[in-house]
Amino acid sequence: MNSKVAIADLDEQYKPLDKKFNKKKKFSIVYPVVNKTRLKEIQNLSKKQCMGKRSWPEIDLLNAWMVSAETGTFMKWGGLGMVASELPESFNQKFNADGHSFTVVTPLYQGNTGKKKSYLEKDVFYGAEGKKVQVKKVKTIVVPFYGNRFSLSKFKVNVYISRFENTNYIFLDCPRFFSINPSEKNISAQDGCYVLNEFNVNEVERFAFFSKAVYVLLKEILQENCKEIKAPNVLLANDWHSGALSGLTKYFSTAQAEAGWIDDKLAHKLRSIPVIYIAHHFGYQGWDYENTARILNSLYENLSSMVLKNAKAIKNGNPRTTNSLIVSDTYNQAACNVFLADRVITVSKNYMEEVSKEQSLGFDFRDVLKIRKDHRNFYGIVNGYDKKLIAPLKNKIEAINTYFKNTDFKYYDENHLDVKLHNKIEFIKLISRIAKDKEYKNLVIPLIDIYKFNDIEKTIRNPEEIPVFCATSRLVEQKGYDIAAKAILNVLENHTYREYPIFVLGGAGDINYFKILTDLKDKVAEINPLAAKRIYVFRGYRDEFAYAIQLAADFYMMPSRFEPCGLTQMEAMAKGALPVATSTGGLVDTIEEGVDGFRTEVFFAKKEHVYGNNITARRVKTNENAYTETLNHAINTYIHKPEKIKKMQQAAMHKDFSWDIENGSVYKYFNLLKTGQL
Repeated sequence: MNSKVAIADLDEQYKPLDKKFNKKKKFSIVYPVVNKTRLKEIQNLSKKQCMGKRSWPEIDLLNAWMVSAETGTFMKWGGLGMVASELPESFNQKFNADGHSFTVVTPLYQGNTGKKKSYLEKDVFYGAEGKKVQVKKVKTIVVPFYGNRFSLSKFKVNVYISRFENTNYIFLDCPRFFSINPSEKNISAQDGCYVLNEFNVNEVERFAFFSKAVYVLLKEILQENCKEIKAPNVLLANDWHSGALSGLTKYFSTAQAEAGWIDDKLAHKLRSIPVIYIAHHFGYQGWDYENTARILNSLYENLSSMVLKNAKAIKNGNPRTTNSLIVSDTYNQAACNVFLADRVITVSKNYMEEVSKEQSLGFDFRDVLKIRKDHRNFYGIVNGYDKKLIAPLKNKIEAINTYFKNTDFKYYDENHLDVKLHNKIEFIKLISRIAKDKEYKNLVIPLIDIYKFNDIEKTIRNPEEIPVFCATSRLVEQKGYDIAAKAILNVLENHTYREYPIFVLGGAGDINYFKILTDLKDKVAEINPLAAKRIYVFRGYRDEFAYAIQLAADFYMMPSRFEPCGLTQMEAMAKGALPVATSTGGLVDTIEEGVDGFRTEVFFAKKEHVYGNNITARRVKTNENAYTETLNHAINTYIHKPEKIKKMQQAAMHKDFSWDIENGSVYKYFNLLKTGQL
């Protein structure tokens, strides 16, 4: 499947890192005093970049590349994939007529994980999200990288171009690295483009190779060896997956010129392309201790020792981040772009403030992010969302009725919120049928595990008095399902209601968080069996099921431990489900307390008070207590002030997070791409 041959006779004066170089008990890198201009440039680059001392090039017409492991169109796992598709699409819609363009560069994944399937058939690529596109092969490039042995091999990468709607795509195809057929060792939580694949290539190695392939392609284009693709004048590296780009374009090009492998003119062209790093969450960094030497040698080849020992990070207070390619003694793909990108962007203004202030949220990068923020090259831009795709859609609702058979969900907008009550009744019928009819359950949500679903249809007397809460996010630590469970238990232990709320909670992910939810139902059953019957917990995901839940829900629970931007609250608000959220990250920027949602008065990160006033923080003490108060407030408002809830739902549905609204995020990105400033 792979065409590879050993690379012979590389210059012996340069040697790769020893495979055990970071396994020493006392690991340290001593930065030498250098006299050579190029090595000085490598040593000083991080300081220049973090302090914004490199000037932005003059750009007449933008030809930007979004370099992304995920795309919402062809391979999506989270919000970063949506950004990778929607931002270029919106940009091209607005600015193509003026001669500007935005191209997406992404792997051409092939294989079947059981949940995601994509393949190439002749000249048509069938993506994992149900979309297909005609592709044209324009080039085969050769990418030096480590294979099965601890040595460089040449891997052939086929380069395809295509156009989907208004956006050009460049697909990179290499079976060894971009196969998504899972290994037997792959864990169930790793899926899509994150699997340990059949060749035992993990996600960090896969995306390091992706960055290297983009770098090789850039060289070919700049040398006019691939005339069907125009060289970009700005690169957007979408999260840690393309984190190695800055190191390759700025360090490796310089080192290759020093070694005489490329000429100074080509090295200058590569270094001069600005890189903007979009960090969706600084907790996801792409680190790999065991394969540190292997990946660094793959990226920087026989120049890896030279590059590493000169890759001096800007001085800061963290002894773990003295080198821009590793954190402590571990390869870290995010670190490279954090230290070397021309600009760093994160996905909301409040999250930018959090990560540059609090170590528990900024992790090892807190200090350098503060330096960048102070020198005005770190920004927060709220992720956009195409509202027409997330607001209630007539054709989607009709498709859901067809899918579930005999349901009658109806379309509504902010001026017809009475239809939400009708949809609530329909959802109660649907979930009750799933509870009592196993055959029907296996037909409509076959891959979803449910726990003690109850048929409550005949026990509902006053549906208009029943608040419906839902959460359909991933079952992971970030989403705070344990916080939600504790808050629900607290509320139900201390309050009685004529009509108890309905809670529908679940999603794909960690079975341990599913157990937290099943334990919640069991604990509530011990104190109040009637209330417990209205708690529905599940594990798995089905788009039609999640959509039906939001059509009926009055509230969407977001007890997040961190939420750099959050897209789910935007989806929920567009459907009139008011978010009940913690006050962290982008939730602060997108939810206006008491106007279009509910937020906690205070927020804690690792027990540190990071949002809200000190008096309230001392009283509340924990996120669980803060969320309990907010949940209770939402329920009481629903029961006692229904007109206020209606006004809030109207405000939420009216709110627009589309990329291209007046002063929307696409205009901020345009200014940033063109000038380096917002």
